[in-house]
Amino acid sequence: MPRTRRRHVLLAAVLALGAIAATDAAISSTDPLPAVVADIDAGDFRGATSQIDAALAKAGIDDRTRADLEFQRERMRRIRLDFTLSADQARAKLRDSIPDLREDEFQRWTKANLLEHMVIDGTPWYFNRSVSNLFRVSPEAMARRATPFPRNDGPMENANAYHDEAVAEAKRTGKSSVAPRRIHVTQSITVNADAVPAGETVRAWIPYPRALPGRQEDIRFLSSAPAKHQIAPEPTLQRTVYLEKPAVAGQPTTFSIDYELTIFGEHHVIDPAKVTPLGDRPDLAPYLAQRPPHIVFTDEMRAFSKKVVGDEKNPYRIAQKLFQAVDDIPWGGAREYSTITNISDYALRGNHADCGQQTLLLMTLLRLNGIPSRWQSGMVYSDGTYDNLHDWGALYLAPYGWVPMDVTTGQFKGARDPEVEWFYLGGLDAYRIAFNDDISTDFVPAKQHVRSETVDSQRGEVEWAGGNLYFDQWDYSFAAKVLPAGGTSR
Repeated sequence: MPRTRRRHVLLAAVLALGAIAATDAAISSTDPLPAVVADIDAGDFRGATSQIDAALAKAGIDDRTRADLEFQRERMRRIRLDFTLSADQARAKLRDSIPDLREDEFQRWTKANLLEHMVIDGTPWYFNRSVSNLFRVSPEAMARRATPFPRNDGPMENANAYHDEAVAEAKRTGKSSVAPRRIHVTQSITVNADAVPAGETVRAWIPYPRALPGRQEDIRFLSSAPAKHQIAPEPTLQRTVYLEKPAVAGQPTTFSIDYELTIFGEHHVIDPAKVTPLGDRPDLAPYLAQRPPHIVFTDEMRAFSKKVVGDEKNPYRIAQKLFQAVDDIPWGGAREYSTITNISDYALRGNHADCGQQTLLLMTLLRLNGIPSRWQSGMVYSDGTYDNLHDWGALYLAPYGWVPMDVTTGQFKGARDPEVEWFYLGGLDAYRIAFNDDISTDFVPAKQHVRSETVDSQRGEVEWAGGNLYFDQWDYSFAAKVLPAGGTSR
């Protein structure tokens, strides 16, 4: 199920300290950041704040360290926005679904963190989506519901006629790019009235697709509001359209873009017997390496990998085993990525994960096993009104090359056709648009302040001279319309 959700190198390294030894020689023993990060992750916000204040008060602090410490203060604010429910509020919300909720149940689910929470300065605060997530991760809780659990699954989350169409076309033609859709897309950002002082320039970045041969082609930019815009160069791995306009007192500030493109599904007919070891491929080294803070080969990651993979040597069979293991992690709504120290470790240790967390976990496990992996993300859409943020990726299998993977949509167990069962390990549907081909990369033009989303870019980003505007200060919209074959919207 999709998500229903860069900082500079020094900060990224610091945030990896939860998974890498704190004595790493690259981090000075006098650097305040590791202790601050550890305190925040432990819920000691008062202690972290005291350390930040003391460090910022010292003479001679450099600009980079100052910025990193200020971000940690901001990270605490963001965490509080995600964890707003008191224990009493969480109980009351849970009783809407389980009217006869017992206190021992509530305490047991809390202790097991099936009701996700953080103890901040001695007080437990529950994640805003902890109650809905509980019913995804606990069969016991699901059985206690008085009413059916409402789901909002996308149409591609179950095997359907599109998957049959794509598999049949790939077999018939021998091509991997199949079953395309032409779409018209409108995206917008609306900044809250008076979020920025009147007359100040509001700067916005709206995600925009790159041309990817065989996947995303014939991209036509149609219009923007305001009309003046800057499209990032084609090679930009997190591509955007940049717009700016002055804020007006009492009025929201809006930005929008319209464009069309053709998106192909992708299906590779993979014969496991033909998959070979990678061999000497220095060009693929970046896709095999650790990449702190979110792709780190921790001891726990190695142990999990060994348990899942066993003695298997075939790269495709290894990928299948890892894909199944990560797919078995229940989907759950996620806290904001910028608040998490190490996302793959968070997914491994937790009892649920969303699409980006699952993807980063699978990427880490694949790399640990010598299989190159990389990131992709954007939006999913439908023939109707459904759309959502979504993350997926790709892995490299010799001699097939790069093939897609979507571990969150996962394996269609029970499908009659094995090609449909494993459709998302080596294939993708056309009902998704990719905006990002890497994590935590720079925008063009560059953003001046720390981003709201530090991993990818699906909703967009906004700032002004006074700082970043976080998600509580603006909203986004995305609408995709599937066009008739060979047609356009204009």
